[in-house]
Amino acid sequence: MKRLLVITCALVMAMMVLSACGQDDAAADAELGNELTVWSWDPAFNMFAMDVAAEIFERSNPGFVLDNVEMHWDDINMLITTIGMSGEYELLPDIMLVQDQAFEISVLMFPGIFSDITDSGINFAEFASGKTDFSVVNGRNFAVPFDNGVTITALRTDIIEDAGLTVDDFTSITWDRFIELGQVVLAETGMPMLSTYGVGASFMDVMVKSAGTSLFDAEGQPNFVDNIVFREAVARFLEMVDTGVMLLPGDWSDYIGTLAAHNVAGTLAGCWILGTIQDVGPEGVWAVTNIPRLNVPGGTNYSSWGGSSWAVTSNANVDLAVSFLNYTFAGSTELYDIILPAAGALSTWGPAAASTIYLEPQPFFGGQTVFADIINFSQNIPDFVGGIHHYTAMDQIDIALGNIVNLGMSIEDALTEAEAAVRFEMGL
Repeated sequence: MKRLLVITCALVMAMMVLSACGQDDAAADAELGNELTVWSWDPAFNMFAMDVAAEIFERSNPGFVLDNVEMHWDDINMLITTIGMSGEYELLPDIMLVQDQAFEISVLMFPGIFSDITDSGINFAEFASGKTDFSVVNGRNFAVPFDNGVTITALRTDIIEDAGLTVDDFTSITWDRFIELGQVVLAETGMPMLSTYGVGASFMDVMVKSAGTSLFDAEGQPNFVDNIVFREAVARFLEMVDTGVMLLPGDWSDYIGTLAAHNVAGTLAGCWILGTIQDVGPEGVWAVTNIPRLNVPGGTNYSSWGGSSWAVTSNANVDLAVSFLNYTFAGSTELYDIILPAAGALSTWGPAAASTIYLEPQPFFGGQTVFADIINFSQNIPDFVGGIHHYTAMDQIDIALGNIVNLGMSIEDALTEAEAAVRFEMGL
């Protein structure tokens, strides 16, 4: 009954979204053949990029209308499952943004949701292969790659300078040293060094990837309890929470609120956070550097938080959706020239990399050539072992961290319980 209730609520939500977007019969008839609906999140980044793409496409397609619907990834992910189980494909938008590491399992479990766009005329070879691979299932393409998920440390230079520190002090260091410096900043300014959203599974994942490993072993089995790298990451994460160096806001909105309220000295996230940082300001006091490294064999100062890609659904006006994506995200250097400085949207599309904007000093970041620096970071990210059950693992890690932080459970017991839960969900 509980599962049925969740599915019913999700379908009701989908119908409400479509209703709120004005997709009644009259509106659909009025714009037949020249309107697309998109589901994505983050107004300062993904939705902004879609709005710019729509403006560019409309110039050569007069009357084109883009219904740009804000929907958090968690809600999109839930609707992929519930609509996939119900078969109510008419509730889908034309295009949806899908997290890269959720793509393979989503396509395998619910192949009826997505359109195969392999032979659509989009030149997938122009995108970074490591990025494209996320949305290729059984040799077929199901999405147009979008953002670069390079992880960065973004710092408020004015705050750390009040503590007698500079960006160089935070560059290419270990997590142990970062925590020491964070305690200095906290003591001198009263501000935590970082905030992150949710309980912290994504943060853990980034730390583990920076050492070239993951939450799964080479055979795709969950690997929590005996994973030395992961246990080190958990220890450092908990130390930051215990010392007050890191805040744990309850959700994405609260996390953005910590940046907007200017009550933390920095954040560590995918480079897509630059759009939000530029929204909240202030200009001239933010800088970007690489991330701390774990004190383990293979530890590096580089990682990927993960990105996302634009999928065409089975309910789409496929010809129009493909034409739109091919003309913009797979064909317009102008698009990337606009969204790069405004939102920090680093492309994985090869032709965009020739833009001189990557080499330009950015006034908002105190004249730092921030995009060239991030590209350099991306070239040093180690390979890591992924898994189609990535989000299953992430959910259980969040539960484990919550049990440790809030209930006082031991690390050993929490990770043992989490690993067993993932194995159960995988049918192992």
